[in-house]
Amino acid sequence: MSLLEILEYPSARLRKLAEPVAADSFADPAFQRLIDDMFETMYEAPGIGLAATQVDTHARFMVIDVTEGREQPLVFVNPEVRDRSDDLRIHTEGCLSIPGVFADVTRADGITVTALDRHGKPFEMSIDGLLATCVQHEIDHLDGKLFIDYLSPLKRDRALKKLEKLRKGRD
Repeated sequence: MSLLEILEYPSARLRKLAEPVAADSFADPAFQRLIDDMFETMYEAPGIGLAATQVDTHARFMVIDVTEGREQPLVFVNPEVRDRSDDLRIHTEGCLSIPGVFADVTRADGITVTALDRHGKPFEMSIDGLLATCVQHEIDHLDGKLFIDYLSPLKRDRALKKLEKLRKGRD
């Protein structure tokens, strides 16, 4: 396994719409290796979710593990949110593509998502809380959307100024 480069804002490649994963991809060892590499990259970062778009692969899949012990790795291929609860949840979100920046984002507290697992088997999950927030965040990446897009212009400007300041500190 190997670590992958995570694209960072303002890369235009983060705005590219991901294409559905073809049925014949699941048997491809390179696809399976990419999934493993994405998990390794996500854990090393450290993060709880990583969309293929973030590693410059514009296919509709993502890896997630919201557990502290890294014991529940989930793969969602061609995910679709089928239902959203009316209850909303505000969660402080961050993003591996916008490192060091965090902001409150309001999303559906509960969702039902359908997807294929890493072997192409369909599944459906009804989830809430942090996992629901993470799934929605990563699906946004597949749609070319970032969490800062949900912020007011003033809050987005502040977040991007913070990102610029953090980057200057890294150089």
